[in-house]
Amino acid sequence: MNEESSQETLRNKAEKIFRYALSSVDAKKLLKEKITVKNSILNVDNFFEIELDKFNKIIVLGSGKASVPMAYAIEDILKDRISYGLVVTKYGYGSRLSKLEVVEAGHPVPDKKGVEATEKIIEILKKCGKDDLVIYLLSGGTSALLCAPEDKISLKDKQKITELLLNSGANIKEINTVRKHLSKVKGGKLGRYAHPARVINLILSDTIGDDISITGSGPFVYDKTGSSDVEFILKKYNIFDKLSDYMKKFIEERKGETVKPESKALNNCKHYVIGNNTIALENAGIKAEEYGFNSMILTSLMEGEAREVAKITAGIAKEILFYNRPVKKPACVLCGGETTVTIRGSGKGGRCQEFALVSALEISGLKNVVVLCGGTDGTDGPTDAAGAIVDSFTVERGLKKGLVAEKHLKNNDSYNFFSRTGELIFTGPTNTNIMDIVI
Repeated sequence: MNEESSQETLRNKAEKIFRYALSSVDAKKLLKEKITVKNSILNVDNFFEIELDKFNKIIVLGSGKASVPMAYAIEDILKDRISYGLVVTKYGYGSRLSKLEVVEAGHPVPDKKGVEATEKIIEILKKCGKDDLVIYLLSGGTSALLCAPEDKISLKDKQKITELLLNSGANIKEINTVRKHLSKVKGGKLGRYAHPARVINLILSDTIGDDISITGSGPFVYDKTGSSDVEFILKKYNIFDKLSDYMKKFIEERKGETVKPESKALNNCKHYVIGNNTIALENAGIKAEEYGFNSMILTSLMEGEAREVAKITAGIAKEILFYNRPVKKPACVLCGGETTVTIRGSGKGGRCQEFALVSALEISGLKNVVVLCGGTDGTDGPTDAAGAIVDSFTVERGLKKGLVAEKHLKNNDSYNFFSRTGELIFTGPTNTNIMDIVI
């Protein structure tokens, strides 16, 4: 077997490992594993139980890229116990449900459909009383899809600040800190509308360390960040001066404060994480070992600028190749988390594709090294690709087509590079969203 065909075998195995990991965190499957009902007792993974018959109404609401498959599962579990409800998801991720309304809206930049769906959710919650139960299905994407601007902030202002933050290199914690304070529903504020009803918040985590105050900007979770943090973050990334005069004044006057732990408004809310990146990595490791690799989960807490993190993981690949450490060959090293990209060019791509392009440059010419980086939701940045898979021939493959990898990287144009070399990964909507996976 020549070197190129050997690497093709590695590429095939890497993609199969990735897809197996995705199947292990299918939102519908996870929820049905964790939530059961027996004799009117709802059991949440033996973490807590609740008597369903004592409630007048059971309302199911949700938001995020995985909210529809989660809703399928909860409809199957609760059946006719559900009174009514609504979920909002990304365009292309919707499907018909038997009991719940489905609304598709804009992501990652919010739009009018998201605002309308959020107002509907608010009105539903306002009508809930102490004898009602709200089951909320929360997954990644909620921060954009659940949109209700504070005070007199316009949707146009929200869209502008979202785009500036997404292009700035700010991490998800910083982005969601800003979002919380400009919203009527984030940072625990949605929970205030639900009070005094009981709330079960079921979460598919897409945040580092499963911080539920960050996932979806924590609509039912007490928040420890302050409005003063917003101005600091916006000035740190040179965004503040680009805002409208009204937005600047709103931020300077410290408006939009979130719900703090000393408040009792969220005391009736219980939270449970049904799935996360670690589950996917563990299953990826199982599949890798079936293929004969020595697998190692390096981290599920990967974050930082994509091109810098990619250099570190490429360095680990070289260490294994040259010195057989920190894990012996044949090796499969797994990482999970979410990197960021500071947009400096005018190209097309996403954090996973940019990570892959840097990796291709770093491993160019090495024997038997493959790197896959994919977003578990199936969409990497504003593209239809989940990510890309590269090997030691990727840079050379590009050159044969007149493509210079360094130039595409400089222009943040990884998508157009990989579309020509045939190394993009396409999954379509995956029924999950638990950050990114690197193999």
